[in-house]
Amino acid sequence: MTRGTFIAFEGGEGMGKSTQARLLAEDLREQGHEVELTREPGGTPGAEEIRALLLAPPGEGWTLEAEALLFAAARADHVARRISPALDAGAWVVCDRFLDSSRAYQGMAGGLGDGCVTALHEIGSAGLLPDLTIVIDVPPADVAARLVQRDGATSDAIGGRAADYHASVNSAFLEFARSEPGRFAIVDGNGTVEEVHQRVLGAVKRHFGTAS
Repeated sequence: MTRGTFIAFEGGEGMGKSTQARLLAEDLREQGHEVELTREPGGTPGAEEIRALLLAPPGEGWTLEAEALLFAAARADHVARRISPALDAGAWVVCDRFLDSSRAYQGMAGGLGDGCVTALHEIGSAGLLPDLTIVIDVPPADVAARLVQRDGATSDAIGGRAADYHASVNSAFLEFARSEPGRFAIVDGNGTVEEVHQRVLGAVKRHFGTAS
């Protein structure tokens, strides 16, 4: 059986990744593909439990190192129990965030270093990488307005971090994409949801030749 195809959506807070991942999954299903739509952290019962610990941490919260280990643990379970089996069965996997979020948030913006994050990924998930990673890019001023609309006065432990942290995250995603153009595509996140969706479909078709 032919191995499936793995697409991840990346970008900072408020970029519209979840919506675009869902729309792409719907489009692929309409074309007759078997599709697993999933997210990180999460995607399996164990990983969803870890997600809750990360986004609403107990007590004083996690150290940077503990946070990175928790993300890696959630990803390891997600890969072993959901992503790899789906790919082995020939399905398309569409994931809202994957390794590059850890690289951007903990590795670059957090200062842990890219090498440490990728080493954890090698141990926990055998170094699995998406066939295509789509980075949604929206100007910071527009993102701020979107976050107010989405979260109001509340945010989770990671989304609520300082603006300079999130600026570093966004810069990291763009740098990853520019340094590995064979694996990444940057998609302009401005405009209507449908306009962005059409850009996503264009990126998929350019990368794979076709999405059908």
